[in-house]
Amino acid sequence: MLTRFEHFAITEMMGQPDTPPRANGSFCFSEPWERIAFGVALALAKQGCFEWDDFRNELICEIKAWENAHFDDRSSWNYYERWLAALERAVVKTGLLEASELRAALDT
Repeated sequence: MLTRFEHFAITEMMGQPDTPPRANGSFCFSEPWERIAFGVALALAKQGCFEWDDFRNELICEIKAWENAHFDDRSSWNYYERWLAALERAVVKTGLLEASELRAALDT
């Protein structure tokens, strides 16, 4: 069951270019890390670490940048890779982590 914030966040995305993949009304996650990244973004926004709309703007920018770089071949598309990149940018932009801290954490 979704909390009020989660319901707000998800309905804000419906029908927009950054809408998460769905099947039969449920979110589609191919890998466990995708579900975790999804939940982390929602939790950080809910806790006030960043504004949901700011995260969405990062996500839209990430999707657009990927589409511009892959206009000939979109076979490597993964929505949650863009989600994770947007989350990383939001975490650094808001000062939750320094870019070097994030890189070090991801390298381990």
